[in-house]
Amino acid sequence: MEIYHGRPGDTTGRLEKEIRVYNLLEQLKIPYERVDHEPADTMEACREIDKILAPAVICKNLFLCNSQQTKFYLLMIREDKKFKTKDISKQINSARLSFAPSEKMQEYLDITPGAVSVMGLMNDKENQVQLLVDEEVLNSEYFGCHPCVNTTSLRVRTRDVFETFLQAVHHDYITVQLPDQSE
Repeated sequence: MEIYHGRPGDTTGRLEKEIRVYNLLEQLKIPYERVDHEPADTMEACREIDKILAPAVICKNLFLCNSQQTKFYLLMIREDKKFKTKDISKQINSARLSFAPSEKMQEYLDITPGAVSVMGLMNDKENQVQLLVDEEVLNSEYFGCHPCVNTTSLRVRTRDVFETFLQAVHHDYITVQLPDQSE
């Protein structure tokens, strides 16, 4: 695997949703590095990619909903942390959270399971999804994410995403605290 700066020179065979991510990042003048790879839909499959994207914090991106499926959330946490619904539910004053149906992920974010990413918020024009971010992700200089497909990974400056990208796609975020596994 090789790291590239910016979009691929030839976008033949790439999905439109991936190309839309590159177009928006370029429009916003957000620099990024890119690694193309075999489908990576689990954290285990991302281990080698993580080494190339270092020092980026690799995030788990979980698509969640409340028990009534009336509120939807995208939770970004460090890959070495575990999600426990009680840790988040209290902080956001929500009923118990669970994984949301993949149909809603497709409907709101134009993403399929295994490719969940903050970049999908660009497709959420009606602001149906609230972004939740573990504070430790915000403290890192870079983080890694998919451009709405799981065959490419990006390294982006954290501040570019949280100060520029989110503002451009009209989303805000709620900072949450998740305990380390050792706690």
